[in-house]
Amino acid sequence: MLKRTLCLAVFAISTLALAQTSDIVFERNVAMKTRDGVTLHADIYRPQGDGKYPVLLQRTPYDKNNVSDFAHRAAAHGFMVVVQDVRGRYTSEGEWYPFKHETEDGYDTIEWAAALPNSNGRVGMFGGSYVGATQMLAAIGHPPHLAGICPVVTASNYHENWTYQGGAFEQWFNESWTSGLAQDTFNRTVRQNTNALVGSTVLPLTQYPVFNLTAVPAGADLTRTFAPYFIDWAKHTEYDSYWKQWAIDENYANIQVPALTIAAWYDIFQGGSLRNFVGLKEHAGNEAARAGQHLLVTIGGHAGGGRTIGTVDFGPAAEEYDENAITLAWYEYLFLGKQNQFAGKPVRIFVMGENKWRDEDSWPLERARATRFELHSSANANSTTGNGKLFDHPTIWADRPDTFTYDPANPVPTVGGPLCCDGAHLAPGPRDQKDVESRKDVLVYSTDPLKQDLEVTGPVTLDLFASSSEVDTDFTAKLVDLWPNGYAQNLTEGILRARYRESTAKANPIDPDKIYEFKIDLWSTSNVFLKGHRIRLEVSSSNFPRFDRNLNSGKSAATDSMFVKATNTVYHDAAHPSALILPVVPR
Repeated sequence: MLKRTLCLAVFAISTLALAQTSDIVFERNVAMKTRDGVTLHADIYRPQGDGKYPVLLQRTPYDKNNVSDFAHRAAAHGFMVVVQDVRGRYTSEGEWYPFKHETEDGYDTIEWAAALPNSNGRVGMFGGSYVGATQMLAAIGHPPHLAGICPVVTASNYHENWTYQGGAFEQWFNESWTSGLAQDTFNRTVRQNTNALVGSTVLPLTQYPVFNLTAVPAGADLTRTFAPYFIDWAKHTEYDSYWKQWAIDENYANIQVPALTIAAWYDIFQGGSLRNFVGLKEHAGNEAARAGQHLLVTIGGHAGGGRTIGTVDFGPAAEEYDENAITLAWYEYLFLGKQNQFAGKPVRIFVMGENKWRDEDSWPLERARATRFELHSSANANSTTGNGKLFDHPTIWADRPDTFTYDPANPVPTVGGPLCCDGAHLAPGPRDQKDVESRKDVLVYSTDPLKQDLEVTGPVTLDLFASSSEVDTDFTAKLVDLWPNGYAQNLTEGILRARYRESTAKANPIDPDKIYEFKIDLWSTSNVFLKGHRIRLEVSSSNFPRFDRNLNSGKSAATDSMFVKATNTVYHDAAHPSALILPVVPR
């Protein structure tokens, strides 16, 4: 009886059409063939009846079962929802290799979904992170029935703001994400090699093999077997043809649909998300697409959601962000003609410090003024015990340079920030930087306490004049809001590998002890530094393990492990006016 009950249960679950509620029809594991014959599987949710509905499509490597709540909600609002496991993931066949098949598979899936019974032929895509990548890569193939996208916290270039930043390897993200994704690849291998008959003749019984794997690789061989793309990412340190084959920012003109881009201040892909909005606004393939770009910037992204992110309470307004509700509202506006918030201004941002939402006409804000905050000290900006200063007005230069030793064996540790994807072992978001700032290999420059509120909203840059005793090194920068109680809240950060100061496409070593100008991109923020707070800048040469350690030898950590210490010097005098450049918004 028990066996019969279990069989009936399995049959019921696998039945294609299931009425999950009285109003929604659910179809599980619907098969689709790609142009090269690989079978992909999707779940389909739609309203009951014979109507025609716009399609909301998600193509995911993270298991299509995780989208059920949104799918039911959207189906109840008059949409057909299709959620597909991408090639090589969970129920879909084929080889999993990030980015490689998403343009062609995305095109094929969109056109297939548009032709489904009950589809009205209009397809929109939704979702974040790699699911945002599946949207962008499909959109550059401009499938005829794609009518909108909603990429959430995703990149614009899979070299510069996915795998690398400023020439440095995004080590924590690349390793933690790869380890998480490789679990399904490993599980698939186990499932494909599990057959009790194979070991049924083995004696003694204690030698029975539970899996039919001839040999399980160990150590780095595990990576080569289950995540060969990680090896490729680490070896392709420069922006070469490997990366250009799926670059989004070189293909904005091929994207011909409106997009709601969702970014987040503490998100690991913040820089790429904002570049996508600006790039599509200026270069999308037709006027309707260019005019149809919308941007929403929330707080946490991959760093978390809700009211408290990291160790900062952003107030009740932060709880208003609901990605599912926003996605649904976007497509009700775009496909159903509903006049909601998207009928107004195209940009909405969360302004930290004041902790309020604000609508804007554009991004970056036209009224923001690039303001130089000069770095000053008397050769003693090392740590918070030093005398590093920031001035937003011209000052008599009577400075001596600041020097510190960068030792790859003792790098500056990552504390919070835009991290993914293992918060249990390395917590993301805003966190007190006091321990980082206590180190002598971190230069600290601060303003006096502000006499009135000061808003910084937009791109942040450090114009740094510096030298190194070695042929290569890194320079890192971090913008911090120092509260009156001493809490040092990290806002945004950046890094630049010296040999890639001119281009990430070709290394160009520096001459030891020669002074160079380094333009370090700290991405963007929106923060009101409240009265009594201080604006602070940290400068160093490592942020580990978020970024890989520069060996200071000119060689890549992908293939080499020998390193040397570097003596690095930051200059701030009349001939070398190092400055933090902030977009100050008049108030």
